[in-house]
Amino acid sequence: MRILVTGGAGFLGSHLIDRLMIADHDVICLDNFYTGNKQNVLQWIGNPKFDLIRHDITEPIRLEVDQIYHLACPASPVHYQYNPVKTIKTNVLGTMNMLGLAKRVKARFFLASTSEVYGDPEVHPQPESYRGSVNTIGIRSCYDEGKRVAETLAFDYHRQNDVDIRVVRIFNTYGPRMLENDGRVVSNLIVQALKGVPLTIYGDGSQTRSFCYASDLIEGFIRLMNCDYVGPVNIGNPGEYTILQLAKTIQEMVNPGVALKFEPLPQDDPRRRKPDITLAQKLLDWEPTVPLQEGLSRTIADFRQRLGSEVVASAVLR
Repeated sequence: MRILVTGGAGFLGSHLIDRLMIADHDVICLDNFYTGNKQNVLQWIGNPKFDLIRHDITEPIRLEVDQIYHLACPASPVHYQYNPVKTIKTNVLGTMNMLGLAKRVKARFFLASTSEVYGDPEVHPQPESYRGSVNTIGIRSCYDEGKRVAETLAFDYHRQNDVDIRVVRIFNTYGPRMLENDGRVVSNLIVQALKGVPLTIYGDGSQTRSFCYASDLIEGFIRLMNCDYVGPVNIGNPGEYTILQLAKTIQEMVNPGVALKFEPLPQDDPRRRKPDITLAQKLLDWEPTVPLQEGLSRTIADFRQRLGSEVVASAVLR
């Protein structure tokens, strides 16, 4: 098939492109390189089945494709809060443009939504039926409300224009190719540990997250895209860890001598986050296979290689 991946040079988009290229599809990667990196798709440049287009999806584009995986949007607080108006434009105008494209060329449309639509949840773990507890005027709302509107648009295009949609809700994901300045907890802690600086924990570290390794998530994407269920479907790892547990695990794996540093909790930071994956297990026969320790080990190795000389310098200083 001819498949478009928006945000294809990003962390998750590039892992998805790897899978699609290996499966011998024709792939178009669309990215404005705000958080994407050409290095992530370098191995496919020059391949006759791969096209890379620098484009911002807030502007329309005309292409002929069979499937659209719509992943384009900065997903970490540091990046989506840097330009919140741009973030919500990406989620609303960008999603409208991609749905319009899907409508015109009769492509199947896949929306990468997020567990952020559940806000700071009052139901635990979170099933797809839970409608969420979101602050519409908070500093995170450009992203979580943006994604809620993106879901609304997808379902309205589906009902009104018969666009064939699939909607996934992604829970915390980690793995190789995360940006070192990502601002997400796994990358933050690994980079700090490798550089030998104190590991930052917000609040008292008792808030929980569930961490899904990238390859497990992408497997869930592909299964949902190629099944008959519209969604939304939670894809994430139901293993639940406190941030303090995560920090101590990374500390032990990378640099046991590094200190822990506690900072105030950011506004609207969710206290708990854990997916109910019953639907994914039942409909997609999917569940995560990579344990946290193994996934962290692979991610640490990737960061160690990319940071290179900075890690060596910090080791000398210690």
